[in-house]
Amino acid sequence: MGIRHGSNRLRRWRSPPEAVRRVGGGPFVPLTFAPGEAFQFDWSEDGVVIGGGRTQLQVAHFKLADSRAFFLRAYLLQTHERLFDAHAHAFRVLGGIPRRGIYDNMKTAVERVGKGKARDVNPRFQAIASHYLFEPEFCNPAAGWEKGQIEKSGQDSRPCFWQQAPAFQDLAGVNTWLEQRCLELWAELRHPDLAVSVAEVWAEERPSLMAVPAPFDGFVEHPKRVSPTCLIHFECHRYRVPAVFANRPVSLRVYAERLVVVAEGQVIAAHPRLIERRHKNGRTFYDWRHYLGLLQRKPGALRNGAPFAELPEAFKRLQSVRLKRQGGDREMVEILSLVRHHEESLVLKAVEMALAAGAPSKPHLLNLLGRLVESPPPGPVNPPAALTLTLTPECLFRAHSATHSTGIRPLIPR
Repeated sequence: MGIRHGSNRLRRWRSPPEAVRRVGGGPFVPLTFAPGEAFQFDWSEDGVVIGGGRTQLQVAHFKLADSRAFFLRAYLLQTHERLFDAHAHAFRVLGGIPRRGIYDNMKTAVERVGKGKARDVNPRFQAIASHYLFEPEFCNPAAGWEKGQIEKSGQDSRPCFWQQAPAFQDLAGVNTWLEQRCLELWAELRHPDLAVSVAEVWAEERPSLMAVPAPFDGFVEHPKRVSPTCLIHFECHRYRVPAVFANRPVSLRVYAERLVVVAEGQVIAAHPRLIERRHKNGRTFYDWRHYLGLLQRKPGALRNGAPFAELPEAFKRLQSVRLKRQGGDREMVEILSLVRHHEESLVLKAVEMALAAGAPSKPHLLNLLGRLVESPPPGPVNPPAALTLTLTPECLFRAHSATHSTGIRPLIPR
């Protein structure tokens, strides 16, 4: 009995009076923002059907603090290059850049949280803030109310977006739909403090936003060494580079949707970035054009070389004809090498014409290509009617007559 009484007394001591008890997380000071003053940013996690399977997405949320205009963009992971890509698309759709950006202490922006507002900001994140000229501001730890608009936006987005989302073929389709859906909701939703739509308040705020410059070059760089088979490895997949860079160091620039390979200050290859991991050993992306230099020294590799399985259909048909003859390997390599000096579409057209004529020899093909490359002769020039003489210049006519009659050319005043 005493224990029960003591526990009740302890419970009463721990419970604050009803008048000061926190309800709904505690009292907060309402915040107001001037037009163009700030935007808020946060991530959320939601699922959608892509390619027939359920896919979990990391969704970047932006919201203008004054007009409450918002923007969403989906990715598979939260990384630096995707964060940079989300900013570029958000500022494009929102029509400008506020003077401040309010964030939590996410790892892609803050390397170390100090006392008070002291932060060690990631250099790449500081670079994007300097590029777009906004001042990043980071909330105190566990103080989500400092960006309460975007905190609530993650919850509100589920019935407005994800519960109505259709099935998509790829991630690009998801982001196209999200952008259109955002613009539709701007016109449908009312501003919480005004009796007008979000779109109307955004139209008033837009002149206060800073102009959007060229997109930030938001890549993350990794040093790589090209393999003897002219490939580099990234995220379990293999991407090709030109054969001349085999066994050499290169720089891989990773963007949200593409990969760029740089060597000696020049871009030497570019690929769409593959995120899927359905293949146990990854996938390999070849480009047969990058192996032409090596093929000229090893023409026999044309028969079973993995990169040449991706040749255009016209080249494959020609190959099946030429490789049956003596020296067909080397001749086929010489024909493929024509794409290094002429447009590939013209070479393919010449090959198709040679195959249709039943004479797919190299001399015939070169003759056809020369005709396609040769510029047509200029057509007749039809001068406009404004250049036709209506009066004969009398002074010149008299001077010409006098020269023939006397042999002395008269002086003509200028």
